[in-house]
Amino acid sequence: MTPHATAVEATQSSSNWFRWTKLAVMLYLLLVAVAMVGSGFKWAVGDEAKTLFAFASHPVAGLMIGIVATALIQSSSTVTSIIVGLVAGGLPVEAAIPMVMGANVGTSVTNTIVSLGHARCKVEFSRAFSCATVHDFFNLFAVAIFLPLEMAFGILNKISGWLVSPLAQANDMSIKGLNFIKPLTKPVVNAVQSPLDAIFPGNIGGFVMIAMGIVTIVIAITVMGRVMKKLMVGRAKDMLKNAIGRGPLHGIFSGSIVTVLVQSSSTTTSLMVPLVGSGVLKVRDIYPFTLGANIGTCITALLAATAVTGEFAVFALQIALVHLSFNILATALIFGVPFLRELPLKGADLLGKMAAKSKMAVLVYISMVFVVIPGSIVLLSQ
Repeated sequence: MTPHATAVEATQSSSNWFRWTKLAVMLYLLLVAVAMVGSGFKWAVGDEAKTLFAFASHPVAGLMIGIVATALIQSSSTVTSIIVGLVAGGLPVEAAIPMVMGANVGTSVTNTIVSLGHARCKVEFSRAFSCATVHDFFNLFAVAIFLPLEMAFGILNKISGWLVSPLAQANDMSIKGLNFIKPLTKPVVNAVQSPLDAIFPGNIGGFVMIAMGIVTIVIAITVMGRVMKKLMVGRAKDMLKNAIGRGPLHGIFSGSIVTVLVQSSSTTTSLMVPLVGSGVLKVRDIYPFTLGANIGTCITALLAATAVTGEFAVFALQIALVHLSFNILATALIFGVPFLRELPLKGADLLGKMAAKSKMAVLVYISMVFVVIPGSIVLLSQ
């Protein structure tokens, strides 16, 4: 090897190390930003957040409330944790089940927003938007199948009741110590919150923190997409494809594990959007990984539920198990049946092509699915 070749290789190696470090920093910023949004929301509305869910008198209304709340907060973890708290406070499990389903649908709006980063190139945007919306279509099909079944037969209520019965006998159900993400993000969140609390009166600081968190999420995701596009070549690209595309079961398992580690399905699935948009992976490759993220995100509700004590602690754990049961059953049914498996892919592909032709299709889709339709149903139900 010539001295020139050695120098070039050393420069490339140094550049890659810098990119990996940059990626790690952006990932940490993303986790901090998600925590800031959650903390800011709790600070801004406090116990009044419960009023978002208190008037779910009908299952469809409950579903829509879950969609709207999660789309606005951009965190299904926050919404499901609030639902767990409501059940711990006495909200019937039956009323909370549709809300959990709605949170699953609402969380996928994050992917759609991330895909807008590829809007300059029609080909990339078509791929990115298809990647984002395959999550939407799967969750919408899951709700279309299981909400009527739940209303007619109470399937999820019965399964979760059966699962929680032996666990209810334990004296200490807490597994809160497994949450190692919070200790990493809490010092930064506290450092941001303290001066905001001193500067802004009342709960205004909470809204400022939410805005700061959202801006940080956009910046972190944008930078991560650019860095990944440069890193995912050669051996790194092959490693990623092996991790995600080794087979459907492996993809589902990988998505579950990664989401358990970061405790955010939005983070996990959003990372896939720039990879598909830039052509590193295909929508079909990340499809099982997305389903695994749906399952892995249930850890947040379980962590919240197992830390609850009191008269309704068992029911808090039951609604968390409803979340887990719903995602596992939906994955087994929709992905397990070949005809149903293809429907989200076909829907996402069609929507991606429409979005590439007209950006207005994106606006109409987001506003109708996540705001207009659910908001109208909630208002009409009152």
